[in-house]
Amino acid sequence: MGQSYVRLTTICVVLAGATSIAAQKVTPAAEWKAGLAAVAITPDEPIWMAGYANRNRPSEGKVQDLYARALAVEDGGGGRAVLVSIEVLGLTRALADSIAGRVQQKHGLDPSRLFLLSTHTHTGPVLQDALRGSYELDPEQSARVEAYTRRLQDQVVDAVGRALASMSPAHLAFGTTQATFGVNRRVPSERGFVFGVNPNGPAHHEVPVLRITSPDGQVRGLVFGYACHNTTLTGDFYQISGDYSGFASAELERMYPKSVALFVMGAGADINPEPRGTLEHARTHGETLARAVDGLVRGSLTPVAGRLAVRTRSLDLPLTVPSAEELRRRSTGDNRFRERHAARTLDRINRGELRTTVPYRIAGLRLGRLSMIALPGEVVVDYVLRLKREHERDPLWVAAYAHDVPAYIPSERILREGGYEADFSMIYYDQPGPFAPGLEDKIVTAVHDLLKAIASDPVRSR
Repeated sequence: MGQSYVRLTTICVVLAGATSIAAQKVTPAAEWKAGLAAVAITPDEPIWMAGYANRNRPSEGKVQDLYARALAVEDGGGGRAVLVSIEVLGLTRALADSIAGRVQQKHGLDPSRLFLLSTHTHTGPVLQDALRGSYELDPEQSARVEAYTRRLQDQVVDAVGRALASMSPAHLAFGTTQATFGVNRRVPSERGFVFGVNPNGPAHHEVPVLRITSPDGQVRGLVFGYACHNTTLTGDFYQISGDYSGFASAELERMYPKSVALFVMGAGADINPEPRGTLEHARTHGETLARAVDGLVRGSLTPVAGRLAVRTRSLDLPLTVPSAEELRRRSTGDNRFRERHAARTLDRINRGELRTTVPYRIAGLRLGRLSMIALPGEVVVDYVLRLKREHERDPLWVAAYAHDVPAYIPSERILREGGYEADFSMIYYDQPGPFAPGLEDKIVTAVHDLLKAIASDPVRSR
Protein backbone atom coordinates (compact mmCIF):
# COMPACT_ATOMS: atom_id res chain seq x y z
CA MET A 1 0.00 0.00 0.00
CA GLY A 2 1.17 3.51 -0.72
CA GLN A 3 1.92 6.01 2.01
CA SER A 4 -0.97 6.06 4.49
CA TYR A 5 -2.91 9.25 5.05
CA VAL A 6 -2.55 10.12 8.75
CA ARG A 7 -4.70 12.50 10.76
CA LEU A 8 -3.33 13.38 14.18
CA THR A 9 -4.63 15.63 16.93
CA THR A 10 -2.83 16.90 20.02
CA ILE A 11 -5.27 17.68 22.77
CA CYS A 12 -3.97 21.06 23.92
CA VAL A 13 -3.69 22.71 20.49
CA VAL A 14 -6.37 25.23 19.47
CA LEU A 15 -7.01 25.15 15.72
CA ALA A 16 -8.92 27.74 13.76
CA GLY A 17 -12.43 26.57 13.01
CA ALA A 18 -12.46 23.82 15.64
CA THR A 19 -15.71 23.54 17.53
CA SER A 20 -15.48 24.38 21.23
CA ILE A 21 -17.68 23.62 24.20
CA ALA A 22 -18.76 26.52 26.39
CA ALA A 23 -16.15 27.29 29.03
CA GLN A 24 -18.57 26.82 31.93
CA LYS A 25 -18.99 23.17 30.95
CA VAL A 26 -15.28 22.43 31.35
CA THR A 27 -13.64 22.03 34.75
CA PRO A 28 -10.61 24.21 35.55
CA ALA A 29 -7.95 21.49 35.72
CA ALA A 30 -7.49 18.46 33.50
CA GLU A 31 -7.09 15.13 35.32
CA TRP A 32 -6.44 13.17 32.14
CA LYS A 33 -4.10 13.11 29.22
CA ALA A 34 -5.32 11.94 25.85
CA GLY A 35 -4.05 11.57 22.33
CA LEU A 36 -5.77 10.63 19.11
CA ALA A 37 -4.74 9.51 15.65
CA ALA A 38 -6.30 8.12 12.49
CA VAL A 39 -4.40 6.10 9.89
CA ALA A 40 -5.96 5.12 6.56
CA ILE A 41 -6.13 1.35 6.01
CA THR A 42 -7.86 1.35 2.61
CA PRO A 43 -6.66 -1.43 0.28
CA ASP A 44 -4.73 -0.06 -2.67
CA GLU A 45 -5.80 -2.76 -5.13
CA PRO A 46 -8.94 -4.84 -5.78
CA ILE A 47 -9.41 -7.32 -2.94
CA TRP A 48 -12.04 -9.83 -1.85
CA MET A 49 -14.59 -8.23 0.45
CA ALA A 50 -15.61 -9.63 3.82
CA GLY A 51 -19.01 -10.43 5.26
CA TYR A 52 -21.03 -12.10 2.52
CA ALA A 53 -20.39 -15.55 1.09
CA ASN A 54 -22.30 -14.81 -2.14
CA ARG A 55 -19.75 -12.34 -3.52
CA ASN A 56 -17.95 -13.73 -6.58
CA ARG A 57 -15.36 -11.10 -7.48
CA PRO A 58 -13.00 -8.58 -5.83
CA SER A 59 -13.78 -5.01 -4.82
CA GLU A 60 -14.39 -2.33 -7.45
CA GLY A 61 -13.03 0.92 -6.08
CA LYS A 62 -14.13 2.72 -2.93
CA VAL A 63 -16.86 4.97 -1.62
CA GLN A 64 -14.72 6.22 1.24
CA ASP A 65 -11.42 5.43 2.93
CA LEU A 66 -11.22 2.98 5.81
CA TYR A 67 -9.37 3.94 9.00
CA ALA A 68 -7.79 2.64 12.16
CA ARG A 69 -8.67 5.35 14.69
CA ALA A 70 -6.89 5.32 18.07
CA LEU A 71 -7.51 6.99 21.43
CA ALA A 72 -4.82 6.85 24.13
CA VAL A 73 -5.86 7.84 27.66
CA GLU A 74 -3.70 8.32 30.76
CA ASP A 75 -4.90 9.12 34.29
CA GLY A 76 -3.16 11.21 36.93
CA GLY A 77 -1.34 8.17 38.29
CA GLY A 78 0.16 7.21 34.93
CA GLY A 79 -2.26 4.37 34.16
CA ARG A 80 -2.81 4.04 30.42
CA ALA A 81 -5.13 2.36 27.95
CA VAL A 82 -5.56 2.59 24.19
CA LEU A 83 -8.74 2.00 22.18
CA VAL A 84 -8.45 1.34 18.45
CA SER A 85 -11.53 1.35 16.21
CA ILE A 86 -10.63 -0.61 13.06
CA GLU A 87 -12.88 -0.53 10.00
CA VAL A 88 -12.76 -4.23 9.22
CA LEU A 89 -15.22 -7.11 9.71
CA GLY A 90 -13.29 -8.65 12.59
CA LEU A 91 -9.82 -9.80 13.64
CA THR A 92 -8.73 -13.37 14.23
CA ARG A 93 -7.17 -14.21 17.58
CA ALA A 94 -3.79 -14.77 15.94
CA LEU A 95 -3.92 -11.37 14.23
CA ALA A 96 -5.10 -9.53 17.35
CA ASP A 97 -2.43 -11.19 19.51
CA SER A 98 0.24 -10.33 16.94
CA ILE A 99 -0.80 -6.66 16.90
CA ALA A 100 -0.88 -6.52 20.71
CA GLY A 101 2.56 -8.13 20.93
CA ARG A 102 4.03 -5.68 18.45
CA VAL A 103 2.47 -2.73 20.29
CA GLN A 104 4.01 -3.95 23.54
CA GLN A 105 7.42 -4.41 21.95
CA LYS A 106 7.43 -1.04 20.17
CA HIS A 107 5.44 1.18 22.54
CA GLY A 108 5.66 -0.56 25.91
CA LEU A 109 1.91 -0.98 26.35
CA ASP A 110 0.79 -4.16 28.08
CA PRO A 111 -1.56 -6.21 25.82
CA SER A 112 -4.30 -6.09 28.46
CA ARG A 113 -4.43 -2.30 27.99
CA LEU A 114 -4.99 -2.43 24.23
CA PHE A 115 -8.63 -2.58 23.13
CA LEU A 116 -8.90 -3.63 19.46
CA LEU A 117 -12.47 -2.92 18.36
CA SER A 118 -13.62 -3.93 14.87
CA THR A 119 -16.49 -1.89 13.37
CA HIS A 120 -17.75 -4.98 11.52
CA THR A 121 -18.26 -3.28 8.17
CA HIS A 122 -19.37 -5.77 5.51
CA THR A 123 -17.77 -3.70 2.76
CA GLY A 124 -14.16 -3.98 3.90
CA PRO A 125 -11.40 -6.43 2.95
CA VAL A 126 -11.14 -10.09 3.87
CA LEU A 127 -8.39 -10.76 6.43
CA GLN A 128 -6.14 -13.80 6.46
CA ASP A 129 -7.75 -16.88 8.08
CA ALA A 130 -10.90 -14.96 9.05
CA LEU A 131 -14.24 -16.66 8.35
CA ARG A 132 -12.43 -19.44 6.52
CA GLY A 133 -15.67 -21.22 5.72
CA SER A 134 -17.08 -18.28 3.73
CA TYR A 135 -14.76 -17.41 0.87
CA GLU A 136 -13.53 -19.16 -2.25
CA LEU A 137 -10.29 -17.37 -3.11
CA ASP A 138 -7.96 -18.15 -5.98
CA PRO A 139 -4.18 -18.00 -5.36
CA GLU A 140 -3.93 -14.38 -6.54
CA GLN A 141 -6.66 -13.19 -4.19
CA SER A 142 -5.26 -15.24 -1.31
CA ALA A 143 -1.89 -13.54 -1.82
CA ARG A 144 -3.53 -10.10 -1.80
CA VAL A 145 -5.40 -10.90 1.42
CA GLU A 146 -2.18 -12.06 3.10
CA ALA A 147 -0.30 -8.95 1.97
CA TYR A 148 -3.11 -6.65 3.12
CA THR A 149 -3.25 -8.37 6.52
CA ARG A 150 0.48 -7.79 7.02
CA ARG A 151 0.11 -4.10 6.12
CA LEU A 152 -2.87 -3.74 8.42
CA GLN A 153 -0.74 -4.80 11.39
CA ASP A 154 1.82 -2.11 10.56
CA GLN A 155 -0.90 0.52 10.24
CA VAL A 156 -2.63 -0.32 13.52
CA VAL A 157 0.67 -0.33 15.40
CA ASP A 158 1.44 3.03 13.79
CA ALA A 159 -1.93 4.48 14.86
CA VAL A 160 -1.34 3.38 18.46
CA GLY A 161 2.11 4.91 18.50
CA ARG A 162 0.89 8.22 17.10
CA ALA A 163 -1.92 8.42 19.65
CA LEU A 164 0.47 7.70 22.54
CA ALA A 165 2.98 10.25 21.26
CA SER A 166 0.35 13.00 21.06
CA MET A 167 -1.00 12.76 24.61
CA SER A 168 -1.55 16.04 26.45
CA PRO A 169 -3.99 17.42 29.08
CA ALA A 170 -7.62 16.62 28.36
CA HIS A 171 -11.12 16.60 29.82
CA LEU A 172 -13.40 13.59 29.39
CA ALA A 173 -17.19 13.68 29.58
CA PHE A 174 -19.80 10.97 29.04
CA GLY A 175 -23.46 10.75 28.14
CA THR A 176 -25.98 8.75 26.16
CA THR A 177 -28.46 9.52 23.41
CA GLN A 178 -30.52 7.34 21.07
CA ALA A 179 -30.86 6.14 17.49
CA THR A 180 -33.70 3.94 16.29
CA PHE A 181 -32.76 2.59 12.87
CA GLY A 182 -31.53 -0.73 14.33
CA VAL A 183 -34.24 -3.43 14.15
CA ASN A 184 -34.17 -7.08 15.23
CA ARG A 185 -33.66 -9.36 12.23
CA ARG A 186 -34.78 -12.74 13.67
CA VAL A 187 -38.26 -13.63 12.41
CA PRO A 188 -40.10 -16.81 13.49
CA SER A 189 -41.44 -18.93 10.63
CA GLU A 190 -42.53 -22.48 9.86
CA ARG A 191 -38.88 -23.17 9.00
CA GLY A 192 -37.64 -21.80 12.31
CA PHE A 193 -36.06 -18.39 12.79
CA VAL A 194 -35.08 -16.71 9.51
CA PHE A 195 -33.68 -13.34 8.46
CA GLY A 196 -36.21 -10.53 8.14
CA VAL A 197 -37.52 -7.47 9.94
CA ASN A 198 -38.96 -8.01 13.42
CA PRO A 199 -39.91 -4.66 14.95
CA ASN A 200 -41.28 -6.51 17.99
CA GLY A 201 -37.98 -8.26 18.68
CA PRO A 202 -35.45 -7.01 21.28
CA ALA A 203 -33.16 -4.11 20.37
CA HIS A 204 -30.95 -1.62 22.19
CA HIS A 205 -31.21 1.93 20.92
CA GLU A 206 -28.78 3.62 23.32
CA VAL A 207 -25.86 5.55 21.82
CA PRO A 208 -23.05 6.01 24.39
CA VAL A 209 -20.69 8.93 23.77
CA LEU A 210 -17.33 9.88 25.30
CA ARG A 211 -16.21 13.44 24.51
CA ILE A 212 -12.54 14.42 24.68
CA THR A 213 -11.73 18.13 24.87
CA SER A 214 -8.70 20.27 25.46
CA PRO A 215 -8.64 22.36 28.68
CA ASP A 216 -10.01 25.36 26.78
CA GLY A 217 -13.02 23.39 25.49
CA GLN A 218 -11.93 22.42 21.98
CA VAL A 219 -13.42 19.08 20.92
CA ARG A 220 -10.51 16.86 19.97
CA GLY A 221 -12.13 13.44 19.91
CA LEU A 222 -15.39 11.53 20.15
CA VAL A 223 -15.99 7.87 20.95
CA PHE A 224 -19.52 6.71 20.15
CA GLY A 225 -21.30 3.38 19.83
CA TYR A 226 -24.42 1.63 18.60
CA ALA A 227 -25.68 -1.97 18.77
CA CYS A 228 -26.55 -2.58 15.13
CA HIS A 229 -24.91 -4.67 12.40
CA ASN A 230 -22.94 -2.73 9.80
CA THR A 231 -24.93 -4.38 7.02
CA THR A 232 -26.78 -1.54 5.32
CA LEU A 233 -24.86 -2.50 2.17
CA THR A 234 -25.48 -6.06 1.04
CA GLY A 235 -23.56 -8.76 -0.83
CA ASP A 236 -24.22 -7.25 -4.25
CA PHE A 237 -22.25 -4.10 -3.32
CA TYR A 238 -18.61 -4.16 -4.40
CA GLN A 239 -17.12 -0.82 -3.31
CA ILE A 240 -15.02 -0.38 -0.17
CA SER A 241 -16.90 1.47 2.56
CA GLY A 242 -17.25 1.75 6.33
CA ASP A 243 -21.05 1.40 5.95
CA TYR A 244 -23.24 3.52 8.24
CA SER A 245 -20.61 3.85 10.98
CA GLY A 246 -18.04 5.02 8.45
CA PHE A 247 -20.39 7.76 7.28
CA ALA A 248 -21.13 8.68 10.91
CA SER A 249 -17.43 9.04 11.77
CA ALA A 250 -16.79 11.08 8.63
CA GLU A 251 -19.73 13.39 9.36
CA LEU A 252 -18.64 13.97 12.97
CA GLU A 253 -15.11 14.74 11.83
CA ARG A 254 -16.60 17.26 9.39
CA MET A 255 -18.65 18.83 12.19
CA TYR A 256 -15.63 18.94 14.51
CA PRO A 257 -12.63 19.79 12.30
CA LYS A 258 -9.34 18.14 13.23
CA SER A 259 -11.11 15.77 15.62
CA VAL A 260 -11.06 11.97 15.48
CA ALA A 261 -14.37 10.08 15.83
CA LEU A 262 -14.06 6.43 16.90
CA PHE A 263 -17.04 4.12 16.42
CA VAL A 264 -17.50 1.21 18.85
CA MET A 265 -19.80 -1.58 17.67
CA GLY A 266 -22.15 -2.74 20.41
CA ALA A 267 -23.85 -6.07 21.09
CA GLY A 268 -26.14 -5.99 18.08
CA ALA A 269 -25.28 -9.17 16.18
CA ASP A 270 -28.98 -9.92 15.61
CA ILE A 271 -29.87 -6.30 14.77
CA ASN A 272 -29.87 -4.87 11.22
CA PRO A 273 -30.23 -1.27 10.03
CA GLU A 274 -33.59 -0.57 8.44
CA PRO A 275 -34.14 0.33 5.71
CA ARG A 276 -31.10 -1.18 4.03
CA GLY A 277 -29.73 -2.16 0.64
CA THR A 278 -28.51 1.10 -0.92
CA LEU A 279 -25.65 3.52 -0.50
CA GLU A 280 -28.13 6.27 0.28
CA HIS A 281 -29.51 4.20 3.17
CA ALA A 282 -26.00 3.81 4.59
CA ARG A 283 -25.31 7.52 4.25
CA THR A 284 -28.64 8.45 5.84
CA HIS A 285 -28.17 6.13 8.83
CA GLY A 286 -24.64 7.46 9.34
CA GLU A 287 -25.80 11.07 9.26
CA THR A 288 -28.69 10.23 11.61
CA LEU A 289 -26.28 8.71 14.09
CA ALA A 290 -23.87 11.63 13.77
CA ARG A 291 -26.63 14.18 14.41
CA ALA A 292 -27.70 12.30 17.55
CA VAL A 293 -24.11 12.35 18.82
CA ASP A 294 -23.67 16.01 17.91
CA GLY A 295 -26.84 17.00 19.75
CA LEU A 296 -25.57 15.31 22.90
CA VAL A 297 -22.04 16.69 22.59
CA ARG A 298 -23.36 20.25 22.34
CA GLY A 299 -25.63 19.64 25.33
CA SER A 300 -24.97 18.37 28.82
CA LEU A 301 -22.54 15.52 29.50
CA THR A 302 -21.21 14.27 32.82
CA PRO A 303 -17.51 14.96 33.46
CA VAL A 304 -15.43 11.81 33.90
CA ALA A 305 -13.23 12.14 36.99
CA GLY A 306 -11.06 9.64 38.81
CA ARG A 307 -8.66 6.91 37.81
CA LEU A 308 -8.25 4.36 35.06
CA ALA A 309 -8.45 0.63 35.74
CA VAL A 310 -8.10 -2.40 33.45
CA ARG A 311 -8.75 -6.09 34.07
CA THR A 312 -9.29 -9.18 31.90
CA ARG A 313 -10.96 -12.56 32.37
CA SER A 314 -10.30 -15.62 30.19
CA LEU A 315 -12.89 -18.35 29.64
CA ASP A 316 -13.21 -21.48 27.56
CA LEU A 317 -16.65 -21.80 25.99
CA PRO A 318 -17.56 -25.44 25.23
CA LEU A 319 -18.91 -26.45 21.84
CA THR A 320 -21.43 -29.15 20.96
CA VAL A 321 -19.69 -31.28 18.34
CA PRO A 322 -21.83 -33.31 15.91
CA SER A 323 -21.18 -37.04 15.75
CA ALA A 324 -18.94 -38.47 13.04
CA GLU A 325 -22.03 -40.10 11.53
CA GLU A 326 -23.83 -36.75 11.34
CA LEU A 327 -20.77 -35.11 9.81
CA ARG A 328 -20.48 -37.83 7.18
CA ARG A 329 -24.13 -37.28 6.28
CA ARG A 330 -23.55 -33.53 5.94
CA SER A 331 -20.44 -34.04 3.82
CA THR A 332 -22.58 -35.49 1.03
CA GLY A 333 -25.39 -32.95 1.16
CA ASP A 334 -26.46 -30.27 -1.30
CA ASN A 335 -25.00 -27.21 0.46
CA ARG A 336 -21.38 -26.68 -0.52
CA PHE A 337 -20.52 -24.65 2.59
CA ARG A 338 -21.95 -27.32 4.91
CA GLU A 339 -20.29 -30.10 2.88
CA ARG A 340 -16.83 -28.55 3.07
CA HIS A 341 -17.24 -27.75 6.76
CA ALA A 342 -18.22 -31.35 7.54
CA ALA A 343 -15.26 -32.70 5.58
CA ARG A 344 -12.82 -30.38 7.36
CA THR A 345 -14.25 -31.31 10.77
CA LEU A 346 -14.04 -35.05 10.03
CA ASP A 347 -10.43 -34.61 8.94
CA ARG A 348 -9.60 -32.84 12.22
CA ILE A 349 -11.28 -35.62 14.18
CA ASN A 350 -9.22 -38.22 12.32
CA ARG A 351 -6.00 -36.28 13.00
CA GLY A 352 -6.84 -35.70 16.67
CA GLU A 353 -6.84 -31.91 16.17
CA LEU A 354 -10.47 -31.05 16.81
CA ARG A 355 -11.18 -27.99 18.97
CA THR A 356 -14.01 -28.50 21.44
CA THR A 357 -13.89 -25.10 23.14
CA VAL A 358 -13.51 -21.47 22.05
CA PRO A 359 -11.07 -19.33 24.08
CA TYR A 360 -12.81 -16.13 25.14
CA ARG A 361 -11.04 -13.17 26.75
CA ILE A 362 -13.23 -10.45 28.26
CA ALA A 363 -11.63 -7.07 28.97
CA GLY A 364 -12.85 -4.33 31.28
CA LEU A 365 -11.88 -0.65 31.29
CA ARG A 366 -12.97 1.83 33.95
CA LEU A 367 -12.59 5.60 33.56
CA GLY A 368 -13.76 7.18 36.79
CA ARG A 369 -17.26 5.75 37.25
CA LEU A 370 -17.69 4.79 33.58
CA SER A 371 -17.09 1.10 32.83
CA MET A 372 -16.60 -0.41 29.38
CA ILE A 373 -16.83 -4.17 28.92
CA ALA A 374 -15.26 -5.46 25.71
CA LEU A 375 -16.62 -8.81 24.51
CA PRO A 376 -15.13 -10.83 21.65
CA GLY A 377 -17.31 -12.16 18.88
CA GLU A 378 -20.64 -11.29 17.33
CA VAL A 379 -22.57 -10.75 20.55
CA VAL A 380 -26.39 -10.71 20.36
CA VAL A 381 -28.45 -7.95 21.89
CA ASP A 382 -29.71 -10.05 24.84
CA TYR A 383 -26.33 -9.60 26.53
CA VAL A 384 -26.35 -5.81 26.64
CA LEU A 385 -29.99 -5.74 27.73
CA ARG A 386 -29.29 -8.15 30.58
CA LEU A 387 -26.05 -6.50 31.67
CA LYS A 388 -27.59 -3.02 31.66
CA ARG A 389 -30.51 -4.34 33.69
CA GLU A 390 -28.26 -6.05 36.25
CA HIS A 391 -25.72 -3.22 36.53
CA GLU A 392 -27.73 -0.08 37.24
CA ARG A 393 -25.54 1.88 39.64
CA ASP A 394 -22.79 3.22 37.37
CA PRO A 395 -22.70 3.90 33.61
CA LEU A 396 -21.93 0.74 31.61
CA TRP A 397 -20.79 0.60 27.98
CA VAL A 398 -20.92 -2.85 26.36
CA ALA A 399 -18.68 -3.23 23.31
CA ALA A 400 -18.60 -6.31 21.06
CA TYR A 401 -16.32 -7.47 18.21
CA ALA A 402 -13.47 -6.78 20.63
CA HIS A 403 -9.99 -8.24 20.20
CA ASP A 404 -11.03 -11.24 18.09
CA VAL A 405 -14.23 -12.45 16.44
CA PRO A 406 -14.27 -16.27 16.71
CA ALA A 407 -18.04 -16.77 16.18
CA TYR A 408 -21.49 -15.47 16.97
CA ILE A 409 -22.10 -15.40 20.73
CA PRO A 410 -25.77 -16.40 21.13
CA SER A 411 -27.81 -16.06 24.30
CA GLU A 412 -29.53 -19.05 25.88
CA ARG A 413 -32.79 -17.90 24.31
CA ILE A 414 -31.29 -17.90 20.84
CA LEU A 415 -29.56 -21.24 21.41
CA ARG A 416 -32.97 -22.74 22.20
CA GLU A 417 -34.70 -21.05 19.27
CA GLY A 418 -31.99 -21.95 16.77
CA GLY A 419 -31.38 -20.13 13.52
CA TYR A 420 -28.34 -18.56 11.90
CA GLU A 421 -26.79 -16.95 14.99
CA ALA A 422 -27.06 -20.19 16.97
CA ASP A 423 -26.07 -22.79 14.39
CA PHE A 424 -25.38 -22.25 10.69
CA SER A 425 -23.03 -19.29 11.26
CA MET A 426 -20.57 -21.70 12.91
CA ILE A 427 -19.97 -23.25 9.50
CA TYR A 428 -18.69 -19.93 8.15
CA TYR A 429 -16.59 -19.43 11.27
CA ASP A 430 -15.17 -22.95 10.82
CA GLN A 431 -16.18 -24.05 14.33
CA PRO A 432 -17.07 -27.75 14.66
CA GLY A 433 -20.55 -27.12 16.08
CA PRO A 434 -22.76 -24.73 18.05
CA PHE A 435 -22.00 -23.62 21.60
CA ALA A 436 -23.11 -25.84 24.45
CA PRO A 437 -25.88 -24.52 26.72
CA GLY A 438 -24.71 -22.45 29.69
CA LEU A 439 -22.48 -19.95 27.90
CA GLU A 440 -24.66 -16.91 28.70
CA ASP A 441 -24.47 -17.33 32.48
CA LYS A 442 -20.77 -18.11 32.22
CA ILE A 443 -20.07 -14.91 30.30
CA VAL A 444 -22.36 -12.70 32.40
CA THR A 445 -20.89 -14.01 35.66
CA ALA A 446 -17.37 -13.25 34.39
CA VAL A 447 -18.47 -9.74 33.39
CA HIS A 448 -19.90 -9.02 36.85
CA ASP A 449 -16.69 -10.28 38.46
CA LEU A 450 -14.72 -8.02 36.14
CA LEU A 451 -16.88 -5.01 36.92
CA LYS A 452 -16.30 -5.51 40.64
CA ALA A 453 -12.56 -5.86 40.09
CA ILE A 454 -12.12 -2.67 38.07
CA ALA A 455 -14.36 -0.74 40.47
CA SER A 456 -12.51 -1.77 43.63
CA ASP A 457 -8.83 -1.98 42.71
CA PRO A 458 -7.55 0.29 39.95
CA VAL A 459 -4.22 -0.78 38.51
CA ARG A 460 -1.96 2.04 37.43
CA SER A 461 0.75 0.04 35.72
CA ARG A 462 1.63 1.42 32.31
